[in-house]
Amino acid sequence: MKKSNDNFLRGRLRSFKFALRGMWLLMKTEDSIKAQLFVAIITVIIGFYFNISNLEWMFQVLSIGLVLVAEALNTAIEKIADFVHPNYHKEIGFIKDIAAGAPSFAAFTSLIIACFIYIPKITLLF
Repeated sequence: MKKSNDNFLRGRLRSFKFALRGMWLLMKTEDSIKAQLFVAIITVIIGFYFNISNLEWMFQVLSIGLVLVAEALNTAIEKIADFVHPNYHKEIGFIKDIAAGAPSFAAFTSLIIACFIYIPKITLLF
């Protein structure tokens, strides 16, 4: 919410504070985000182990961000849908199912990228 005495910089700092609060709430309350963060941490550790290139790091970080953003948006859509219609409703269910598809697309894309990065490195071990 914009306050009348906010200058540009103060407004940006307030927005950043709200964004950090939203990230914290997601990490604290949503199991799907916790699971994705766990996978992200493991992937980062594996990236250090295999000493992946800068380009591979860029793709890996982008993939992690894509999955987390999709999970966050899915959570927001589900929370809004539950607020608007708390009881079961066929159309709300349809909307929530579609929203749940977004993180699935992101996760599958990330898995494909991980295969491109890590399969050649794993095959060199054998």
